[in-house]
Amino acid sequence: MAAGWNIDDFIGSMTAASSNTTSAYATDVKQFAEWVARQKITSPHNVTREVVRQYLSFLTTNRQAKRTVTRKLAAIRRYFDWLVRNKKIKIDPTAGVRTPSGTGRLPKVLTKEQLDALLTCSDTEVPAWKSARDTAVIELLYGSGLRVSELCSLDIDSIETRNNTVTVMGKGAKQRRIPVSQPSVRAVKDWMKLRSEVIDARDARDTDVQVALFLNSRGRRLAPRDVRRLIDERALTPTHPHALRHTFATHLLDNGADLRAVQELLGHSDVATTQRYTQVSKERLKSAYFASHPRA
Repeated sequence: MAAGWNIDDFIGSMTAASSNTTSAYATDVKQFAEWVARQKITSPHNVTREVVRQYLSFLTTNRQAKRTVTRKLAAIRRYFDWLVRNKKIKIDPTAGVRTPSGTGRLPKVLTKEQLDALLTCSDTEVPAWKSARDTAVIELLYGSGLRVSELCSLDIDSIETRNNTVTVMGKGAKQRRIPVSQPSVRAVKDWMKLRSEVIDARDARDTDVQVALFLNSRGRRLAPRDVRRLIDERALTPTHPHALRHTFATHLLDNGADLRAVQELLGHSDVATTQRYTQVSKERLKSAYFASHPRA
C-alpha cells in the first residue's frame, strides 16, 4: 500500500479511542485502500464521492451486515475528515454519502431459561473458585450491562460494596459509575474469598495481578476470550457475551426505564445507539400480544 495513505498517522491521532476502536478503524481503512487500489486508485487524493458509494455497494452486494457497512463508512468518514483537517487533501469524498438505511439485526434477548442456566453451575466437578468467579462475571454482565472489555478491566477497588456501585472505564476513556445488584455484590464477595486460589507466589508480585478483580486459571487478568469461553461452558445454546448487555438494556426498557437513563447506564455517547433497544421492546410486546390476546 502506498505511503500516501498515512493510515498509521491517522490511527495515532485517535488518542481518546479504545484499542478495540483503533484496531477496527485501521482494518476498515486499510480494506478500503486495498479495494480502491484494485480500481487503479493509489492515493486518497483520487477518491471521489462516487468511489465511496461504489465501495458501499460492493460491501452490500457481498452480504455484509448493514451494521458492519455503517461502521466501515464511519471509519472512512473519520479518516477523510482527518486528511482534510491536516491539509493533506482539499475535498472530503465522504461528504453527502448516506449511511445505509435500516436498523440491521435486532439484538438477541436471552430467555429466563437461558439466563438461569448461565447463572447456575450444574457441573459438580468444576472447582469452587471457578464456579464463584464465573457466576460473578455473568451477574455483572447482566446486572450492570457492562461491556466485556469493561468487565475485564475492573480492579478490586472498582466495586464499592457500601453503596453498591461499580466504576468502569468505557469507550473513549470515559468513566462512569453504575449501580450493582445485590446478587452481583454477593457473587463478587463469594469470588473474592476464593480468588487467592489461582495466584501462585510468582504472580502475587505482579502489580496487575494484585489489583485485577477477575483472574483466569493461570492467575492472570481475565481476558475477553476467557469470558467467551466460560459463557460457552454454561450456555444452553451458543451465546455471545454481548447478549447479556442487550438483555440488561431491554429488560430495563420493558419495565419502564427512561431511555436517557439507560443510555447513561450503557455508556452510549449517542442516544440513537440506545434507541434500537426500544425496537426490541416493541417486538417483544407484539410477540406477547399475538401469543396471549384471544382476538389477536
